[in-house]
Amino acid sequence: MRDSRTLPVPDGLDGMRVDAGLSKLLGLSRTAAATLTEAGDVLVDGRPAGKSDRLVAGSWLEVLLPAPERPAVVVAVPVEGMVVLHEDDDIVVVDKPVGVAVHPSPGWTGPTVVGGLAAAGVRIATSGAAERQGVVHRLDAGTTGVMVVAKSEHAYSVLKRAFKERTVNKCYHALVQGHPDPTRGTIDAPIDRHPKHDYKFAVVAGGKPSVTHYEVTEAFRSASLVDVRLETGRTHQIRVHFAALRHPCVGDLTYGADPVLARRLGVSRQWLHARMLGFAHPADGRWVEFASEYPHDLQHALDLLRQEY
Repeated sequence: MRDSRTLPVPDGLDGMRVDAGLSKLLGLSRTAAATLTEAGDVLVDGRPAGKSDRLVAGSWLEVLLPAPERPAVVVAVPVEGMVVLHEDDDIVVVDKPVGVAVHPSPGWTGPTVVGGLAAAGVRIATSGAAERQGVVHRLDAGTTGVMVVAKSEHAYSVLKRAFKERTVNKCYHALVQGHPDPTRGTIDAPIDRHPKHDYKFAVVAGGKPSVTHYEVTEAFRSASLVDVRLETGRTHQIRVHFAALRHPCVGDLTYGADPVLARRLGVSRQWLHARMLGFAHPADGRWVEFASEYPHDLQHALDLLRQEY
């Protein structure tokens, strides 16, 4: 699977050729950057870019990178900003920062939750694939918030079953463009790989059953803050479902968000946060809940919207 990166053009690259800018931003050779643009794998504000086009500060680059040839492995590297909310003999609950994947995968060379835990000396379960041992659920690299990793083999088994049987309470907050109507409802639409872009997902007939419950909790002139409860847990589910309603998450350029609004609010990724996670503790069955506060960039966007009134 190829990796998609979305990032703003910094002031220092204003006026630079696209291939040269990509080389500096992503550590690619100029030849590799040019190859990506010629293949149509580089978008600027949603439009295909040529290698000799000039970058404009504040515009948004979306780059589809080739998958690496070598298999992904866990590397123990400290993760700046990752906070352990709870740890015991069976589980570790973390507050994942932006720009951090849960585990290594083809195309991803950045920090990971499992790598950060390894660097901190946290031993996790050995169940699961080598690069994702102990992982019972995931968040996108651009999504922040609370998640749990199994430390014991028993916890891994119990939590995997709980997620599969949908007995876990997963609450997300999303800032979506416009105003969903009705303000409270359920999105029941199957999701599968996008038929044309293998790094994206879409509502597709015959896809996997996917159910999202939502309620608007605060409405602004140009966006709405939505409380989201997942009944299923498909990849990119919230992002895909709201994009299908034509209310994409603010900043989510991969799924059609308005780059102008994102820049105005200072949002450089999808405004999506795993706010709360509740489940029966695998050791004794008692119900536990863990919550995460909004990181600075998401809170700042809300503050700006609230100042509009």
